[in-house]
Amino acid sequence: MRMPDGQAAGQRVADRPVRLDDYRAVVPASTLDLLRRLADRVRGRSLVHINSTRVGGGVAELLQRYVPLLEELGVTTRWDVVRGTEEFFRVTKSFHNALQGQSQSFTDAMLRTYLETNQENARRLNLDADVVLIHDPQPAALIASANPKADGTRRGRWVWRCHIDASRPQRRAWTFLQQFVTQYDAAIFSLPKFAQRLPIPQYLIYPSIDPLSEKNRDLTPEEISATLQRLGVPQDKPILLQVSRFDHFKDPLGVITAYRLLKKHDDCRLVLAGGSAEDDPEGAQVLAEVLTARNDDPDIHVLVLPPTAHREINALQRAATVIIQKSTREGFGLTVAEGMWKGKPVIGGFAGGITVQIIWGVTGYTVNSAEGCAFRIRRLLHNPDEAAQMGRNAREYVREQFLITRDLAEHLALMVTLLR
Repeated sequence: MRMPDGQAAGQRVADRPVRLDDYRAVVPASTLDLLRRLADRVRGRSLVHINSTRVGGGVAELLQRYVPLLEELGVTTRWDVVRGTEEFFRVTKSFHNALQGQSQSFTDAMLRTYLETNQENARRLNLDADVVLIHDPQPAALIASANPKADGTRRGRWVWRCHIDASRPQRRAWTFLQQFVTQYDAAIFSLPKFAQRLPIPQYLIYPSIDPLSEKNRDLTPEEISATLQRLGVPQDKPILLQVSRFDHFKDPLGVITAYRLLKKHDDCRLVLAGGSAEDDPEGAQVLAEVLTARNDDPDIHVLVLPPTAHREINALQRAATVIIQKSTREGFGLTVAEGMWKGKPVIGGFAGGITVQIIWGVTGYTVNSAEGCAFRIRRLLHNPDEAAQMGRNAREYVREQFLITRDLAEHLALMVTLLR
């Protein structure tokens, strides 16, 4: 297990901040024109994003990209996070697991911790904005303690954004959270099947990746080789890669099982690259299980990376022969889009947004078992022309559907709708 130093996070082109016009090399000019026309409708308005962490996890990465671009478009944008004790984040992790269908127990003390922490954050945070966008369960109860105007109403329009698979939630957990969600003016889900029956408008917005970020920009072969050498990953045989937090729902143990089945017939390496998020206290336990399952196999590389290791992830994805995301439950799973953007076929679990990103047999394969995963990897290893064509298809599909410019346009359109 190696713990390399991360590269400085940043969204830069030629040593300067990325500007909207830089995306003309990636997306049609009409896309940027649409963004600016929508922005003109809400220019001077304010937006605040609230989530539970600035580092680790897809939501934090998205917000790092959104804020400067929205500012350039003339929308005054802030981003803040809720603070809490370790106990608070244990409770919210239980909510996260329960919303994804895992059985969890909730005591009255746990619910009090959740409510009191949200109340404390509501007093601390500046929630004065035209649109307040709250991400996921951790800060969902902020709305109950937000300071109303003299007439009892709130100044801004409040939107709850759910990034996780809430299609089959544990009933008690959802019933508790629903009392807060129904107070919002609207809710956003990543897939139609994630949505719940609510008396408020619901919107569908796919998450996205930034093609110009350090994690997704083009790298030279020399940069890729030097980075893998520093990470201790030889390029002498096919590389299978899964990038994800160490989380049971990402099924890293199932990936190791698939690798061992494949290894009986094909020599290859497996790289499990990930880390933890500040709001996920279970990561250390899952990592320990992964290290035990590795059993000192020299061809299994477990890389514990800091949240700023964007270039390392980029290089690993570009060096990989096949990218895996064998989640059993998933919100959207943007590591799939990241891998596809590098022109790689992706094998993913039949879960969440993975099923939207992977077109079966065109951009990759979805699987339901370790045996199925090993079978599809072997097919790609033995049919390199087919794998290369899938990679080309995958990159173009991401260009059409999962880039940040489309995502920003839909958020601006939502602001226009809410504020008109």
